[in-house]
Amino acid sequence: MFKQVLVALDSSKQSDLVVQWVLQFKLTPETKVVLCHVIALSESNLERPADLPSIEPELGQFQQIEKVLQAHQGLLPCQTALEIVVGDPAEEIIRLASIHAVDLIVLGSRGLTGVNRILKGSVSSQVVSDAPCTVMVVKLRETEHISK
Repeated sequence: MFKQVLVALDSSKQSDLVVQWVLQFKLTPETKVVLCHVIALSESNLERPADLPSIEPELGQFQQIEKVLQAHQGLLPCQTALEIVVGDPAEEIIRLASIHAVDLIVLGSRGLTGVNRILKGSVSSQVVSDAPCTVMVVKLRETEHISK
């Protein structure tokens, strides 16, 4: 099956569903799963002049994300690693996939449509398009919608 898997998680409840899908794979002790979370830079931070100090995420935010990732990590019966990075979500997911030479990327879909998809962009679509490996997008069904 897969030897290296990158699982991109965000702060939504949909992350639980993504991990449940990963648990359905044939994970052996030799399999390595990298759980990652990308802290997206806000548009205003990207457009700041270079000579102004950047707005960086607070330590508390990293610690909170790390706790969530560690909870998911405890469910996996294989080797795991955690990655918390800051940047453009799609670009960072693709970068981490290359660094870890993964066979598969698993991520959720926000389910944006219409104008919201055009304005906010689709991370999953960009990852599917640019990834160096197979990508599995976990999409919520109508019966699985989780309140935000």
